[in-house]
Amino acid sequence: MRRGLLPVAVLAAVLLAACGEDERAEAPPPEKISYDSIGHYCGMAVMEHKGPKGQILLKSQDRALWFTSVRDTIAYTMLLDEAKDYDAIYVTDMGRATDWDHPENGAWVEARDAFYVIGSTKVGGMGAPETVPFGSRQAAEAFTREHGGTIFAFKDIPQDAVLGAVEMKSSTGAPPVKNGAHAP
Repeated sequence: MRRGLLPVAVLAAVLLAACGEDERAEAPPPEKISYDSIGHYCGMAVMEHKGPKGQILLKSQDRALWFTSVRDTIAYTMLLDEAKDYDAIYVTDMGRATDWDHPENGAWVEARDAFYVIGSTKVGGMGAPETVPFGSRQAAEAFTREHGGTIFAFKDIPQDAVLGAVEMKSSTGAPPVKNGAHAP
């Protein structure tokens, strides 16, 4: 009888271990944006930019990597040469934000759990088309009814929507300028 229990116990242990492979470890909380939060790619103060922002917490770093746009945050995760030892990836939940220009400091959502609107009429802090994040699909749908765009899950965001050429909007009324990839 005992001989028959050993294979069952081993199988149960293997199955339990496999169940946990897709689950993320408990993530550290998001950091608060301050005047010391500098954009990873642009070197500019994150607080001085309008629209949603992002931060990536890496196991190998003691401080967050900050991004002045969600588009740049997602670009970081797609670029092969960037570190991938994520503790957490946070983006502004625009469904909880009450002001597009200055979203609340605590309105974060784990990026891999968010819904993204791409192709809306809204632009990010750098004047480029923004990848607008929401903590719920319903909030993303409400946003698309007002501002257009298409909803994507994190894993389904097309690379060309983030890494491709962009049309920058000018605040002077000049015609839009085509630009290369927004992120390096």
